[in-house]
Amino acid sequence: MWHSVGAHRRSYVGENKEFARQYLHGELEVELTPQGTLAERMRAGGSGIAAFFTATGGGTQVAEGGLPWRYDTEGNVTVASPPKETRVFGDREFVLEEAITADFGLVRAWKGDRHGNLVYRDSARNFNPLAAMCGRVTIAEVEHLVEPGDIDPNDVHTPGVFVQRVLALTPEQAADKRIEKRTVRERPGASTEEAGA
Repeated sequence: MWHSVGAHRRSYVGENKEFARQYLHGELEVELTPQGTLAERMRAGGSGIAAFFTATGGGTQVAEGGLPWRYDTEGNVTVASPPKETRVFGDREFVLEEAITADFGLVRAWKGDRHGNLVYRDSARNFNPLAAMCGRVTIAEVEHLVEPGDIDPNDVHTPGVFVQRVLALTPEQAADKRIEKRTVRERPGASTEEAGA
């Protein structure tokens, strides 16, 4: 179990009941951020961009402030989001969002070398490159560790300049993907044998 040392930024709490419990009991301070905005805040942090304007959240409580960031043990809001700077471009209101830099970036790559050049598979390409960029110290778990030069430079998703530590996983560790959960439902008209297959 881990405990909060500061604020957490999330776009989705998911099915983590312990995280939700800690948030609702005042043990964590959480800033919920739209997923695309979170991704861009991470990319900006990794690129050295201090802030940017986005239309997402314009005219809502995201811009106006007052979203609960922290509760007390009784369920009362103790810390709420502050109002954000807004500006009109054309005929739309845009919200100023600050970049995110993190003390640590934790990523998992399908393949990598000891210099930190990383290749991701499938949806792992969505946020891992951004998490690697915005971390002051990035630690990469690598399922398949290869020698430097074995990865075609055109296939690199995260260059080694963003990675400070590489941890090669054992085959058993690489196969353990606890976040993946297969859910199926019975097809209408399917036999019991087909449904259980």
